[in-house]
Amino acid sequence: MNRNLLTLVLVLLILSQIIFAQSFNPRTNIAGGVFFGYNNGIGFGGNVLMKNLAEGFPFNIKLGVGFSFLNPGKPDAVREMFINDATDGVPEKAGRLIDIRADLLYNFSGRNYIYAGPRFTMFTGNFNYVGGNEDFDITTNQWGAGVGIENYFRISPVIDLVFSIGYDYFFSSTLYGHDTSYSPDGEHVNERKDFTYEDADDAVNQPKHNIKATVGLSYNF
Repeated sequence: MNRNLLTLVLVLLILSQIIFAQSFNPRTNIAGGVFFGYNNGIGFGGNVLMKNLAEGFPFNIKLGVGFSFLNPGKPDAVREMFINDATDGVPEKAGRLIDIRADLLYNFSGRNYIYAGPRFTMFTGNFNYVGGNEDFDITTNQWGAGVGIENYFRISPVIDLVFSIGYDYFFSSTLYGHDTSYSPDGEHVNERKDFTYEDADDAVNQPKHNIKATVGLSYNF
């Protein structure tokens, strides 16, 4: 398992143990939600929200996982940087993103919250050159951080309509594709010509500065 992903899983497991230990407090509330909207592309996902975790603790905690479809980048530049100078084949491309996040939410007015927390994403961009005998993925895993605002509107005693808008920033990470990789520290593997990480970063649409805007439903257990 990828070292970053393993670290994240361990942190979430420890956090979940702490959270669910607190859930024996009769004041603690748990809500489960689903959402749909824009997250570096059209996407959807789910989350778990924990409220009133401890006496005097001012934050709620939300853990979420999302999946997005996105434009993965520039096919011609990607092939030149990761494989060769060939120009044959009709390019087809598809991108996907798995997004894992954890946030602290602070109530600042009514049922309005500001939030902030760490992010971890797993990006895959597929580039297929039909008739050119090339079909490969560009992948990268990235850590990041995000902030935003959420608004809750009561639909029924147990269901809320949730609007969320936020901004995420992701740190540069190594791009892998075919038998080539480009790293921010300049430790490339089998790079083509004199291409740099900056060139590969410009050709591939992995997360960088990301606006997130979603609408969803939250069920209060």
